[in-house]
Amino acid sequence: MAQYKHRIADKILQRKVLGKGAVLIEGPKWCGKTTTAKQLAQSVLDLGDSMVLMQSKQMMVLNPSVLLDGATPRLIDEWQALPPIWDSIRSEVDRRALPSQFILTGSFVLPDARETVHSGTGRFAHVKMRTMSLYESGESTGSVSLKQLFEGSEVGVQVNKLTLEDVAYLTCRGGWPWATLLPKDIALDQAADYVDSLMHSDIQRVDGVNRNPERVKRLLRSYARNVSQQIPYATIRKDILANDSTTLNEDTVLDYVKALKQLFVVEDLAAWTPNIRSKAAIRTTDTRHFVDPSIGTAVLGLGPKDLISDLQTFGLFFEEMVVRDLRVYADALDGEMYHYRDSNGLECDAVLHLRNGSYALFEVKLGGEERINEGASSLMALSDIIDRTRMPAPSFMAVITAVGPYAYRRADGVYVLPIGCIKD
Repeated sequence: MAQYKHRIADKILQRKVLGKGAVLIEGPKWCGKTTTAKQLAQSVLDLGDSMVLMQSKQMMVLNPSVLLDGATPRLIDEWQALPPIWDSIRSEVDRRALPSQFILTGSFVLPDARETVHSGTGRFAHVKMRTMSLYESGESTGSVSLKQLFEGSEVGVQVNKLTLEDVAYLTCRGGWPWATLLPKDIALDQAADYVDSLMHSDIQRVDGVNRNPERVKRLLRSYARNVSQQIPYATIRKDILANDSTTLNEDTVLDYVKALKQLFVVEDLAAWTPNIRSKAAIRTTDTRHFVDPSIGTAVLGLGPKDLISDLQTFGLFFEEMVVRDLRVYADALDGEMYHYRDSNGLECDAVLHLRNGSYALFEVKLGGEERINEGASSLMALSDIIDRTRMPAPSFMAVITAVGPYAYRRADGVYVLPIGCIKD
């Protein structure tokens, strides 16, 4: 049996379980929700097992309380396969009036309100899980802590061990837990298998709507070609229409994207709207992102060598991986991720904003002194226009790179942080 790789979500889940009667873990299929939940659970009801599900449907009619009996916390795995159990859990939480009773996992979002009597507010806590960050999978040394940077600690020079070839492979492999345990050539198959399952099965089951697998593939390919960019859905529609013989309106595109969001496949990055001293208009279009960079490379049929030979495409997918990792770290730091762009063309690839009001600014570059200088200049330009009378200065600024021998702080105060050195 493979040894469990600890997740950043472990501590978040432990805290949530202590504070609520039930905790719902949501995230993409294969990201490790069940395995993580089992580290705390004392009993399990596996609704992903067809035989268990069939019998459980009968028990929901005859005696639903039987399904909830067991040592606590009791894990209800893939709960959405049996939506009525939600209300039974809520009622049981009220009856017991104790924390740490149930952990639920789900691979798509809550059903429509009409399928449950009560939302669970006050009884349920929510934990979002994603695929593994490089620190969780063991590729990042974790020698640079974002938490310590927010606290004002000085970070000395740290050594980066990842090469450009390493980062290209990790981009295509993704953070799927099972893939991190496999030989390199076989590990690359996991993302392709995920995409195949998504197109032919999962997207049909999420809400019962029959969707064309080929159209799903074209949508995914369009998303992949526009990843890490701020493009409207109208652009995606035109992209799909170029290879679609039937008519397609924007509402249909939105429906398909909504289904992908329900399955936690795409996770766009919202725009940051700080107080600034400039008359520039802040652009509010989301940046398009998958939950894991390997989804985009798999749907386009790209491997590590393809990325190495096309550095522009590589840069976009590397940004995708950086955003994934920063989102995982943001959860641990009680923060949210954003991007910034204004009408003057000033951009910031990622903004990590904590609940206490502090924030950090990030630019993402593959590497090279010229690109790092460009990133640092962009960060300082954004910092200079922030209205310091209405919000604080950034806690720190950093250019995150794919390669480079060291993590260090420049003379201008901007950090250069290879992704292979970062942790929460």
